[in-house]
Amino acid sequence: MRFDVLTLFPEMFSGYLGQSILKRAIGQALVEVHTHDFREYAQGPHAQVDDKPYGGGPGMLLMCQPVFDCVEAVQQAADPPGRLIMMSPQGQTLNQTLIEQLSKERRLVILCGRYEGFDERIRQGLQPMEISVGDFICNGGEVPAMLLIDAVIRLIPGVLGDETSSRYDSFSHAGLLEYPQYTRPREFRGMTVPEVLLSGNHQAIAAWRHEQSLKRTAERRSDLLDSRDVGSFTGVSDDASQTA
Repeated sequence: MRFDVLTLFPEMFSGYLGQSILKRAIGQALVEVHTHDFREYAQGPHAQVDDKPYGGGPGMLLMCQPVFDCVEAVQQAADPPGRLIMMSPQGQTLNQTLIEQLSKERRLVILCGRYEGFDERIRQGLQPMEISVGDFICNGGEVPAMLLIDAVIRLIPGVLGDETSSRYDSFSHAGLLEYPQYTRPREFRGMTVPEVLLSGNHQAIAAWRHEQSLKRTAERRSDLLDSRDVGSFTGVSDDASQTA
């Protein structure tokens, strides 16, 4: 899968691209990530990429010409042209369902805004999919773009060491939060591992984990369950010795 990130600050991605799972995925040719600087497509003696908004107001807006030219050049540089995405607090909220949809694309082209955002005609003319990572404002679209890439690559076959790992993440398994997990030692400061996890009974373990996922989802994110589920599982017993 190929990602193209269009930004005023491509250097922000150098450290991110050289770490952990993403670095390994790039090395194995499972993922490509290319960064592109809007400034390289700016015109005029000062290579201007932003200007004051018409009608007044604070800050600066990214101008149409460098953004349009950058997008068009990047899309023409490889096949397919890719799904164009604009990171924007006004977009649809990123969730696991959307991540799963995007992971099926062969290429994503991601626009990262800065300052007061984009000239509105960039939305009108390029018609990108707008995605928000939450109801808050970042200094730019670069960190949200990293978050998007990080979530998508987990679903690309071969990227994770254990192919079943992502199936049981929060929101992936039946839309529920992930169940509690434990490792050695068996007891720590009076907190113990639930006996069922030590039983070797895989059917009982699976049932316990599903029960715990339902309970945790009802307690922490009841909006993910319908009213019937919430009423049924808020009182589920927990033999985890209050260690979760």
